[in-house]
Amino acid sequence: MTSTSTDTCVVVGHGMVGHRFVQELRERDTANRFKVIVLSEEPVAAYDRVGLSGYVGSWDPTSMSLPDNTYAGDELVELRLGESATAIDRENRRITTSSGHEIDYDAVVLATGSYPFVPPVEGKDNPRSFTYRTLADLDAIRSTAEAAPAGAPGVVVGGGLLGLEAANALRLLGMTPHVVEFAPRLMPLQVDEGGGALLASLVGNLGLHVHTGVSTTAIADADNDLLAVTLSDGTVLDAALVVFSAGVRPQDALGRQAGLDVGERGGIITDTGCRTSDPSIWAIGEVAAVEGRCYGLVAPGYTMAEIAADGILGRCDSLFPGADMSTKLKLLGVDVASFGDAMGVTENALEIVYSDPVAGSYKKLVLSDDATTLLGGILVGDADAYAVLKPMVGREIPGDPASLIAPMSAEGAGIGLSALPDDAEICSCNGVSKGSICSAIADGACSVADIKTCTSAGTTCGGCVPSITRLLADSGVELSTALCAHFTQSRAELFAIVAATGIRTFSELIARFGTGGGCEICKPTVASILASTSSDHILDGEQAGLQDTNDHFLANLQKNGTYSVVPRMPGGEVTADQLITIGQIAKDFGLYTKVTGGQRIDMFGARVEQLPEIWRRLVDAGMESGHAYGKSLRTVKSCVGSSWCRYGVQDSVAMAVRLEHRYRGLRSPHKIKLGVSGCARECAEARGKDVGVIATEQGWNLYVGGNGGQSPTHAKLLASGLDDETLVRYIDRYLMFYIRTADRLQRTAPWQESFDGGLDRLREIVCDDILGIAGDLEDAVARHVDGYRDEWAAVLDDEDKLRRFVSFVNAPGTPDPTIAFDDSTGRRVPVLLGTPTRFKEAAS
Repeated sequence: MTSTSTDTCVVVGHGMVGHRFVQELRERDTANRFKVIVLSEEPVAAYDRVGLSGYVGSWDPTSMSLPDNTYAGDELVELRLGESATAIDRENRRITTSSGHEIDYDAVVLATGSYPFVPPVEGKDNPRSFTYRTLADLDAIRSTAEAAPAGAPGVVVGGGLLGLEAANALRLLGMTPHVVEFAPRLMPLQVDEGGGALLASLVGNLGLHVHTGVSTTAIADADNDLLAVTLSDGTVLDAALVVFSAGVRPQDALGRQAGLDVGERGGIITDTGCRTSDPSIWAIGEVAAVEGRCYGLVAPGYTMAEIAADGILGRCDSLFPGADMSTKLKLLGVDVASFGDAMGVTENALEIVYSDPVAGSYKKLVLSDDATTLLGGILVGDADAYAVLKPMVGREIPGDPASLIAPMSAEGAGIGLSALPDDAEICSCNGVSKGSICSAIADGACSVADIKTCTSAGTTCGGCVPSITRLLADSGVELSTALCAHFTQSRAELFAIVAATGIRTFSELIARFGTGGGCEICKPTVASILASTSSDHILDGEQAGLQDTNDHFLANLQKNGTYSVVPRMPGGEVTADQLITIGQIAKDFGLYTKVTGGQRIDMFGARVEQLPEIWRRLVDAGMESGHAYGKSLRTVKSCVGSSWCRYGVQDSVAMAVRLEHRYRGLRSPHKIKLGVSGCARECAEARGKDVGVIATEQGWNLYVGGNGGQSPTHAKLLASGLDDETLVRYIDRYLMFYIRTADRLQRTAPWQESFDGGLDRLREIVCDDILGIAGDLEDAVARHVDGYRDEWAAVLDDEDKLRRFVSFVNAPGTPDPTIAFDDSTGRRVPVLLGTPTRFKEAAS
């Protein structure tokens, strides 16, 4: 690119909004008029601060990076990381930076965002007190949490959105979180008293301890190596650390220093064009007070970025239109949504409330005084109707308003997206209307990916993707269910074909029902189907060649070319002798060991040729494969239940062991995790699992469709008060029906959410046997149980299978020269000295 620019635009701040501005300016500046210099106070480029809690667990900053955040290859953008602006000389149009550099500017965009508000609590500067705002904050919290005993208490000051996210981060770090909120309910800006009560109950079931209507008055070191956190009601909480997440304030110090106009409550005042009191300086995002009002959501910030880009380029027709402050969130797997006049402050407004604490659902609509116009609403626990309700705000309701939130009203009792006018906004993050999406479909867009490319809808938070999918379907676009280019059938259809025909090889299946030679999509999928419909070993005959790398070696490939070894510990139980065996193996082979959240011990760093000898010793000790490498049952997590715990009402360990023995090795579209809790305190976090079982005095409650990962989902109640045998039968039916009907790599949560008729229909199939297939589903599981044999034990007894466990270039027994380990930190971590031999072989 040849630069013809003569002007310099300095962007102060490189958060989500600052990055969006740079993208918008570069796209609009077709004449390459501006060179852009971006000053980033943080040492990392723009990342997804909205999804900050997603950093917990991966601890990989690159996983949070926003697309194209380094502007590689664009010579008109200079990104300076770890360098902030310290002063603005407006008279000479010059910025001084923290590194002492001076930058002359023609335009400045302040995108400095906000900073965490820390209330004036005595002891707030204690070294074990933190804020929750940046990746560095989370790294510091993690360091202190990992140094604390397992299950140590942690206190979060603030029960709003970020406070609950911080509490979840502590939970994921193995701590016991306490949330202290001064308001009488959690999330007071988003939900009302009824919604707050249910939210407190739901998060309480997940192990959070909620303290509302109180403030934090003091933090002090205690004699027990913990902190003593004193609340305004006299309560003293023990804490290994304290996290302040009590709101944010505009980061307007630079603007104040420069003499720009600021609002009474902070923020740099701008007009509707996002221009400050200095015509050469714009402010966008959380630091901007547009006509005196600050907006704390990313969507209005993106709109401001677009407006400022137009303004700097001299296109003054773009004005900030105000912002929709509606939000839809998933906190700890709990849906929370509010939209429009959620609190019903409109004069003479009417309210319709539906509350079902048993099902964990609270829904409220706010209507005009004649009950014809939707003004707003709140959804807690079940926010499926948000996609339809939110665009209807301010519009006449086409039908009975109560039907919008009544039970059995799938997406509003038939009042769906088709009832919305074209100007209804579907994607609030990017301001995309229903009409724009429908126009894109009419012009040939035939997939969600096409819609994203054409309109940008669904590219930010993704919350509108279900609505986009529905619009595609309503427009008559037939969404392909073909598995891949070689099979026109869906995975469920191929499963039915295999079950009906008895085909046992991929070659026969593709010859009769497909085309070509297959690919990396259909081969592992068919391998999984074949494994789900028989007890054949996955490395037998032709089937061995279908497996992906992990299944090929019955171990998880790690990033340095070594493999992990994960023996099964049913329900978390393990004998002392087995622990000794694991420790001795780890010592003899130099493996890194880690106790996982799934209640078992992983060993990392094994070379391929070492796997058989390691597993021979484990099998001799009575252990078997934990299937950490397979799309199958992983673990059944349990608390200690009535065997040990004084709160336990049933033997959760015995049930967890029974379930893990029953479903071990059961191949499925994706991994499956179960949990069994011995009481409602839910120490096994069963409602975060694909199948969750919780003991009550009346029997077992069965929850289904919970998932962790990038899209955490709370499991929903399928049946309650079950005896042991009924519980097992229902789980048999649910899992086998999922295995038969789900798409490739589809977890139970999205399968359940997309299932025609939803949970109610699944309940009819699983519990009421409305299709008359319950016996067949149970028989399929019984055949699996009867035919199960440990995969590693079978390998050790078969010389042909053992021959595959060599490292090729360096076999046998010679260490791979590309693999080394670093023990300098006291933790054994892998170091790459080149491309691992295993990866070289795979590439060739």
